[in-house]
Amino acid sequence: MKASEIRQKYLDFFAKRGHAVIPAAPIIPRDDPTTLFNGSGMQQLVPYLKGEKHPMGTRLVDSQPSFRAEDIESVGDNRHTTMFEMLGNWSLGDYFKADQLPWVWEFFTKELALDPARLHVTLFQGDNTVPKDQESYLLWHKLGLKDDHIHYYDSSKNWWSRAGTPDNMPIGEVGGPTSEIFFEYTAVNHDSSYGKECHVNCDCGRFLEIGNSVFMEYEMTSEGLRKLPAQNVDFGGGFERIVAAVQDTPDVFATDLFTPIISTIEQVTGKKYKGANMPAMRVIADHLRAATFMSAQGLVPSNKLQGYTMRRLLRRAAVRARSLGGDAKEIFLASIPSIIGFYSSAGFISADSASGVAELISAELDKFTSALIRGERELGKANKVNEQLAFDLYQSLGFPFEITQELTSIKLDETKFNKLLQAHQSKSRTASAGMFKGGLADQSETTTRYHTATHLVHQALVDVLGEEVTQAGSNINSERLRFDYTYSDKPSNDQLARVIHVVNQKIADNLPVTKAIQDKDKALRSGVRAFFPEKYPDRVTVYSIGSYSHELCGGPHVAHTSAIGPLELVKDENLGQGIRRIYIRFV
Repeated sequence: MKASEIRQKYLDFFAKRGHAVIPAAPIIPRDDPTTLFNGSGMQQLVPYLKGEKHPMGTRLVDSQPSFRAEDIESVGDNRHTTMFEMLGNWSLGDYFKADQLPWVWEFFTKELALDPARLHVTLFQGDNTVPKDQESYLLWHKLGLKDDHIHYYDSSKNWWSRAGTPDNMPIGEVGGPTSEIFFEYTAVNHDSSYGKECHVNCDCGRFLEIGNSVFMEYEMTSEGLRKLPAQNVDFGGGFERIVAAVQDTPDVFATDLFTPIISTIEQVTGKKYKGANMPAMRVIADHLRAATFMSAQGLVPSNKLQGYTMRRLLRRAAVRARSLGGDAKEIFLASIPSIIGFYSSAGFISADSASGVAELISAELDKFTSALIRGERELGKANKVNEQLAFDLYQSLGFPFEITQELTSIKLDETKFNKLLQAHQSKSRTASAGMFKGGLADQSETTTRYHTATHLVHQALVDVLGEEVTQAGSNINSERLRFDYTYSDKPSNDQLARVIHVVNQKIADNLPVTKAIQDKDKALRSGVRAFFPEKYPDRVTVYSIGSYSHELCGGPHVAHTSAIGPLELVKDENLGQGIRRIYIRFV
């Protein structure tokens, strides 16, 4: 069974059980400055899990492309990837455990024909605030699982929130106990380096988690956990891992999700995907897939935030191609069409993006070649080549440790390098701890004001520059609003001044901000603006700012524009390919 067929089976299965199929959100969150990327399938649904009504109802299903930057260093084994899809289904105050667990069991054992004897489940053992999950135990027992296939763990394993265990959850974050499903690769022998005894949460590779039903019942408050207004179900199934289980391989890179890229690497390098070559080939396949997807959704490599992550992916992949003796550009350009084809057929990206992606990635590789020359020059004039220099090159030029090691004859201590890196990361985490303080979807006053201002900026740009302008992206943090837009020319200083004047005039007019749920097609026909309209479901929320602005949106908004406060233009810059970026902040 091919990967694309598995995804469709999942969507069809839950659609037949009353679930509305909702489009995937962009991999870069629209309205959540608390995180760089969509790291889970439920991220776009947080307001609805907390009680807001979803325009498509109380039963939802989708497949959501996601990315976790913290997994970059783990890629190279047989199961870790940075980018992944999450197959998700949700009950927003509708059904609960008694329906969810039998449905998931039916999907895995009937639709996908996984052997029930190779499936294990885990449950939350309870603590001093949340009781032991006896209800799920009885349900699994009724479905035929014996006690030796049902396992209890504490909150470190069987509790889900994006921040982890309850003691790490910031105020406003939602979470709950989980019931996870593991597939057992019976032919894989336990590796004792991971512990004397094997168990379902062992990292040796014998067991692979393929699904997680989160019973989203709690929200963290200043007084501790409190029950949400309704019991919710949030299921997430790692698509790559499910495909690996169905295709009965413990190596996700041996599935048809990755074999086209792996085959290209083999052809270009003349090396086989086996033995010592496997980790490098896995890194190339994973990183290139993620960077290609990001580029197709409009991300550009840079030295900041999401763009830096994309740049890091491409450079790490290029280094691994170099280690295999292959030409990175040849591998990348030959692989891009198959990646674009797979994800465009699923509706995640446009099939027309292939040429633009190839052009952008090719240019980025050329930049890295220049960086290599600079790096070699820095190494050549250095008085002392050591781990600190390797870290400095990593920081300034994006050099991974291994390429610095490759360019010098002196043996460097990677442990010392990693200590320097970890110290830097610790400082970075401390400096950016605000990424989580607002909870899963930061709806703080600042974010809400900036988000509403985005609508005004969009409409004002159209008013001043013309209908050629369309939104190409946006980003909000506590210090500024960033808005990307399409425009083929360079706006004059006078035009930019008029844009900010119009925005401030609408703010001063104290226009009401209202919302309405409408049919998407009807809303679009009426002239409502939308960023990625295909990413919205058939029923949508339309926010209107007086009679001035009407836009599809799901983010937080002020009630009247005067609550935004006056704004000023910081700068406007060219991103290339007909896209510009404007920065605006509070006066």
